[in-house]
Amino acid sequence: MNQRSGLARRYHWHSAAVRDFTSQPHTAIVGEHQGAIMNLVDSHAEPAQRAMLAIVREQPAATLGTLRKLAAPAHHDVRAADVDLKRLGAVLATAYEREFRDFASLLLLENLGPRTLQALALIAEVVHGTSTRFSDPARFSFALGGKDRHPFPVPLKTYDESISVLRRSLDAAKLGDSEKLQGFARLDSFVRTVERSCATEVDLAAAVAHENAISRGLGGRSVFDDRGPRRSGGRAPRQMTLF
Repeated sequence: MNQRSGLARRYHWHSAAVRDFTSQPHTAIVGEHQGAIMNLVDSHAEPAQRAMLAIVREQPAATLGTLRKLAAPAHHDVRAADVDLKRLGAVLATAYEREFRDFASLLLLENLGPRTLQALALIAEVVHGTSTRFSDPARFSFALGGKDRHPFPVPLKTYDESISVLRRSLDAAKLGDSEKLQGFARLDSFVRTVERSCATEVDLAAAVAHENAISRGLGGRSVFDDRGPRRSGGRAPRQMTLF
C-alpha cells in the first residue's frame, strides 16, 4: 500500500509449472519499478514464513505482551532512563581507568586506545551477551555513536580502528589461531566482573559531554555535516550522498 497515493500494489501469478504458491512460484516479476519489495515466497524466506505462522498460533495476549516490550520510547535522544548506567559505567571504567584498560588490552592481544576499547567492549557484549543484557539497547549507541548525532557523532577513526581489530582477529582465526577472537569473549567476561565488583554507575550527561568534546579529534561525523546544495523549495537533503 502506498500511503501517499492510497493505491495498493497487486501481483498475479501466471505459470503453467507452479507447484507451490509459497515457495518460488514465479520465474519473474514484471511491472513498473517501485523500489525494493519484500518477497515472502522466496525460498530463502522459509524461516520468516515459519515465524509468522508461529505468531498466528500464539495467544493474542502473549503476542501483544512481546510487542509492548519491543516498543521504543517516543523521544529520539538517549536519556538516563533508557540506559543501565551501571553497565555503561563498567564499560567506561574498563576503557578509561588505567589498570583496567591495560588488562583489557592484554585480553584482546592489542595495544588499544581507550575510545576503541570502549567500542570493542560493547561489540563484544553484542556478540557474547545473553538476551537479559539487551534490555537497554540505547546503551550500545555508546560504541560508535549515531549518524544523527545521538548521543554523539560517529567517531570515524574509532570506527575504522574497530573494524581493523575485528578483521585481524578473523584473519588469524582463518589461519587456525582463534586466540584473538576468543579475546572478545574474555573481554566481555572481564567487563561483567568490573560491573559486579565495582561501583560503576556513570553520569550520562558527563559521558555524552566527554564524547562530544573528543568528537572532532576522532573524525566525528553526522548526516548534518554534508548537506550539500539546497534543493528547490528550500529544503536541504537529509542524508549524505553515497559518492
